[in-house]
Amino acid sequence: MTDLAIRLRGVTKRFGGHVAVRDLDLDVPRGTICGILGPNGSGKTTSIRMVLGIYVPDSGSVELLGGEPDHAHRKRVGYLPEERGMYRKMKVMDHLAFIGEIRGVRAAEGRRRAGEWLERLGLSEWGDRKVEDLSKGMQQKVQFAATVLHEPDLLILDEPFSGLDPINQDVLETIVREMNAAGVTILFSTHLMGQAERLCRRVCLISRSRKVLDGNLREIRKAEDRGDVVVEFEGDAGWLDGPGIETASPVDDGWHLTLHANTPPRTVVERALAAGVELRRFERVAPRLHEIFVRHAGADAAGDAGRPAEARLPAEASTKDSQGEAALR
Repeated sequence: MTDLAIRLRGVTKRFGGHVAVRDLDLDVPRGTICGILGPNGSGKTTSIRMVLGIYVPDSGSVELLGGEPDHAHRKRVGYLPEERGMYRKMKVMDHLAFIGEIRGVRAAEGRRRAGEWLERLGLSEWGDRKVEDLSKGMQQKVQFAATVLHEPDLLILDEPFSGLDPINQDVLETIVREMNAAGVTILFSTHLMGQAERLCRRVCLISRSRKVLDGNLREIRKAEDRGDVVVEFEGDAGWLDGPGIETASPVDDGWHLTLHANTPPRTVVERALAAGVELRRFERVAPRLHEIFVRHAGADAAGDAGRPAEARLPAEASTKDSQGEAALR
């Protein structure tokens, strides 16, 4: 048995004159959490649909769980698409049991598992209510339960945390970690780099239909380390806008500084003292995924890929194929 849950080689997909994915290689080892990261429109969803056989690549090869992305292998996958689809007139428990039966779970067992998931997700009192009576966030949690009800070997999530409040994001992140600890391989797409940093052991960064970087997240951050630092200080922040500091982003009570190449971190301390500010914290940190992405793809390609709206230098101004997916739900 191959040690890869997913293997793509030279995969390209076009839609008319538009190249959605170009010459993509990707390995997702079994038992890992891997994130496909990039701005909206970069090719993440198209890549996932090719993994699942919803789209057939124009060139290249796709292996899913050691074989072709056919029905036999897709049965072992749980897939949560970005575009949600539910039977809105059905009661929540009936909806989950029905989805479970489609995926081979007997009705009684499906209802038992559904009850456990509803309790885990804080929805046990909503089992007899119609899906349409639930809020958008509740519906999203129900669809997550439907995605994992058949206990898949591989879980593929397309922007799974979009639209959830921070508390429910934390709940799903905890569940994802627990499932991975139990042996489930997880691939998810997101444009939120911070989320990927919390969850992923491997990442694949995509920009404008091309892969720009992939591999073990810890090794990538180590290789990209230029001496990023976090500082907290009392005084005016104008000293951050000067030579050597590439970006300065507010974090908690301080600032995350990305330094230009060959700028020694001690320069930050020297400049802070020269500016007369009271330096309360100075800490070397690993570079963040957003900064790494920008280095490889360029700031103009980063788009909405995880950069908080307030990230700036102090001197700057503030500023489907639904039918195919339905068959896999």
